Amino acid sequence: MSWLDEIKWDEQGLAPVIAQAHDTGRLLTLAWMNREALVATVDENRAVYWSRSRRRLWRKGEKSGYIQHLVELRIDCDADAILLLVGQNGGIACHTGRESCFYRKYEDGTWKTTDPVIKDPMAIYDSLS
Repeated sequence: MSWLDEIKWDEQGLAPVIAQAHDTGRLLTLAWMNREALVATVDENRAVYWSRSRRRLWRKGEKSGYIQHLVELRIDCDADAILLLVGQNGGIACHTGRESCFYRKYEDGTWKTTDPVIKDPMAIYDSLS
């Protein structure tokens, strides 16, 4: 059995993946991978995801330069979720220009923004599409 066969891929051939900063433990993002993305991640030693909206591989940082370098790869006890411990180049993981995609916190019946924008997204990307 291949190491890829041990993962319980969903009916679309995908598995959820969390990227976590290896040095701080901060959760950076939730994305998706298929087999091809996981193999590319291991081969290239950087985060490669499957973009569900674009229906293609997405190399994190391909447009922004904020690459996630692979430090460690894990799967959970059910083998249906992937964890990437990464070194986040430039300290920005979110397309909004923040350190983490998890920058909103539920408080008193509403979502509060807790993290500042480090860099204006318009300065990072040609367009946000």
